[in-house]
Amino acid sequence: MGEGRGLAVVTGASSGIGAVYAERLAARGHSLLLVARRPERLASTKDRLSSNYKVVVATLVADLERPSDVSDLEARVAADDVTFLVNSAGAGGLGRSEDITADQLERIIQLNITALTRLSHAALAGFRKQGAGVLVNIGSMMAHETAPSAAAYSGSKVYVLNFTRSLQIEYAGSPIRIQLVMPGPIRTEFFSSQGVSESIFPPESYLAPEQLVDAALAGLDTGESITIPSMLDEQAWTALEATRAEFVKAMMSGKVALRYQS
Repeated sequence: MGEGRGLAVVTGASSGIGAVYAERLAARGHSLLLVARRPERLASTKDRLSSNYKVVVATLVADLERPSDVSDLEARVAADDVTFLVNSAGAGGLGRSEDITADQLERIIQLNITALTRLSHAALAGFRKQGAGVLVNIGSMMAHETAPSAAAYSGSKVYVLNFTRSLQIEYAGSPIRIQLVMPGPIRTEFFSSQGVSESIFPPESYLAPEQLVDAALAGLDTGESITIPSMLDEQAWTALEATRAEFVKAMMSGKVALRYQS
């Protein structure tokens, strides 16, 4: 893969996508720092991976909705031994705005946007000193969708999309790799933790987290910057990108449209 083995840091590592990344990176020979909120799950994951793959596994119990925990992790992520960061931790916060408090909305933003931004920034600082490194940010199809029960979540994933793609342009041609992974529906605890049924999507639309991560790593191996595992025909992405470019160009006329003139 070209990133060396070194230490891989995985947030949200106690379940779902993050737990699969931890397993797959251990299998590839990385030592690991696993970050999550639940100490019991972290401990069992550490024991299993250490035993199965004979790699060094450390854990950090941290709630990335707390700025102080993010600051502590930033310092560790920027260290010289870190070669790989997976920003997998995320919050759904599903529900209509009238049913969600402002504090709950702020926690979604703190985890999905602020923590991801600060950890990406810290990792890139370390990677620049080393001259190499891999940053993986987990986006969502919801960056391209709106829903009355997912305003903050959808908005946060738009941020992840544009933030990560802009970084990719900055680091194009450098040895630093930045990958955006765009999942569709995934069978994890995401829906049950929100009190929402998986039936909101057709059952055939789901991937298992193992399928997602294996496809994402395959995409990384082949040099992809944006990996969309469940998109069978890439023409849909090509068409979206072409339309986006046309839209931006159309906004630069320097004139006011006739429909807004009396």
